[in-house]
This record gives sequence, C-alpha cells and structure tokens, in this order.
Amino acid sequence: MFTLRRWWERHRLQIILASLAIGSALFIRQTEARFLFETYQFLTRPFQQAPAQKAVLENAQLRDLQQRLADMESQNQRLKELLGYVSQQPAPGIPAPVVGRSADHWWQQVILGRGTKDGVKVGDVVIAPGGLVGRVINVTPNTSRVLLLSDPSSRVGAIISRSRFMGYIRGQSTNRAVMVFFDRVPDVRRGDVVTTSSFSQLFPAGLPIGRVESVDLNKSPAPEAIIEFSAPVSFLEWAVIHSHAPHPYSTVPSNQEPNPAP
Repeated sequence: MFTLRRWWERHRLQIILASLAIGSALFIRQTEARFLFETYQFLTRPFQQAPAQKAVLENAQLRDLQQRLADMESQNQRLKELLGYVSQQPAPGIPAPVVGRSADHWWQQVILGRGTKDGVKVGDVVIAPGGLVGRVINVTPNTSRVLLLSDPSSRVGAIISRSRFMGYIRGQSTNRAVMVFFDRVPDVRRGDVVTTSSFSQLFPAGLPIGRVESVDLNKSPAPEAIIEFSAPVSFLEWAVIHSHAPHPYSTVPSNQEPNPAP
C-alpha cells in the first residue's frame, strides 16, 4: 500500500495530463472540431474584410436582377395581350411600337415605328388594347405620326351605345375628353359606353372610345359629358394600325369630324 501511494505521488501529474489530453481528443472528434472553428472565427473576426458589406452588395445586385426580370415579364405580358388583341380583330392590323413622344406635345401626338414600308397610309386608324387612340396624319418610310384623341383639335363622331344618342368628342389634353351632344335632352348617364358613330367620316363605326364619367345637361349651348378614354392614352407603348380610308366626300380638315350645330 505504501509502495502504491509513493508511485501515485510520483506519477500523478503525468496521469492527469494524459487523461486531459485523451479526453480533449475524444471531445474534438465527437464535435468535429466545431468548437475550435467557432473559437477561431471569434478571434479572427475583427481582422476579416467587412462580410456584412459584401452581403449587402450581393443582395442589392440580386434585387436589381429580380427587378429587371419582373420588368421583362411585364413587357412580355403586354406584348402577349397585344398579339391576342390583334388576332381577335376582324381586319388585319399592323402592331407598332411607340418610338417617339414629345413632352411638350404629350397629349397631342405620338410617333409609331411603322411606315409606308409596312403598308401604313395617312388616314389609317390607330387602336390600343381598350379602344381607339387616334389616326395617322403623316407617314415616312419607317415611322407614322398619330394625332391622338386627346388633342384639343381632334373631333370624333360618337354615340352612346345604350341609348344611341349622338354627339362628337373633343380632346382636352388629358386622359378625359368632352362629348358634346346634338340633342337638347340626351339619354345619358354615368358608366355608359361611348363608341364611334355611324356618321363618323374619319373612323369606322363601333370602335370603343371610353365611358361616361359625368354629365352636365345644363351646359350651354348643348349638353356635355366627360368621357374617360378606355385606351391607355397617357402611357402608350404599343398600338395597332388598321387600314381605313375616309369617305371621299369628306371636306373637313384631316384631323376633324364635321361639327354640326347642336
């Protein structure tokens, strides 16, 4: 017993150190050195190059790519809708992108990227998804100038689809126009659909123009209604050009319908 005690006192330190070493090795093996890795990360973190800034930059680039993708998908959807709209028309049309629009004449005219090379002629009707937009007033080999319905000089023969009361549309340089009625007491109310009339010399009959937003039957010298355009005149990107020849007996200016007294 005395001999065993003396042996323990002589080798106690070595046995303890060896046990700690074996235990540490087993702990590291069991945890796959995660503790050491985390300790290393903690100690060296102040010396690493701003990983948060790198992550922010990568996230910004990812958002930019996502926004570009969303914009492309939106444009693709609009193009699909336009092509579907063209396929539903009884007469063939020429799809045309808007390639020019002046800020000073935003509500008056647009330039389309189709011209005489594509078969476009002066007097052709321009339609967008939703309804009538205007008509071609000038053509070059590759472009067409379109007078919009919103131009204050524009006049379009119109009719209330429900009651068949007629008048003409006058542009207001906004996405709304004024309809002046020929009858003193027209049957018209908010929400009525307005289309081109059969008396229109510059446009085919039945083309949608918009809806009645408000009515003023006391307006002098003739009742009036505010019409909201059904086509997106304010942010056109594409349109469809349809061939149309005005009546040969028309003597009104190229941008106007007849304006009979009410």
